[in-house]
Amino acid sequence: MAQNDTVTRILDTAEVLFAERGFAETSLRTITSKAKVNLAAVNYHFGSKKSLIQAVFARYLDPFTERFHRALDELEAHYGDQAIPLERLLETMASSVLEVPAERNSLKVFMRLLGLAYSQAQGHLRRYIQEEYGSVFTRFTALIRQATPELPDSERFWRLHFMLGSVIFTLSGLDALRDIAEKDYAEHVTVRDLVRRLRPVVVAAMQAPVPAHLSYASQEV
Repeated sequence: MAQNDTVTRILDTAEVLFAERGFAETSLRTITSKAKVNLAAVNYHFGSKKSLIQAVFARYLDPFTERFHRALDELEAHYGDQAIPLERLLETMASSVLEVPAERNSLKVFMRLLGLAYSQAQGHLRRYIQEEYGSVFTRFTALIRQATPELPDSERFWRLHFMLGSVIFTLSGLDALRDIAEKDYAEHVTVRDLVRRLRPVVVAAMQAPVPAHLSYASQEV
């Protein structure tokens, strides 16, 4: 087996197992058994389970980051000194996300991995994502801030995380949702259909008035 084939087989197997079982529950021996390679091959190409986890994320986040930066460049060039509308920012993020899995495994796997990065991420993974990909998320957050100047920073933080959680939950469970739509409502739903249905929900959530019972008097708006 050629070196590149070995690396690809290990990564393909690891990302599916991580998405299905989680990081802690997936051992290197399970990965090597499913990939039909020996443990020495994993140690040789990746050095450790930690590095393997990072490599799995890099396969998705490298092309995503490149596309997203390029798309944001185009938006900033188009709008100039004006704030980019919230809906355009969210559409651009969704389009960038949808383009990446065509090169990798599937959107479902990508979303499950992102969900794990939130819920199960160990310190090394959080640091790795922040160091390697933090710039694009910082840039996106700054543009969201310009698009929603009426929101206090704390409220915007919560709404962004609620929004991302909704997107990850919906797209990581897209097979089940499509089955339900077809069985109960006779609707054949594509991934892009789901995104179109989700878009007005997340836009409305970001633009909703701040509830009166929440006090942000001491924070900058």
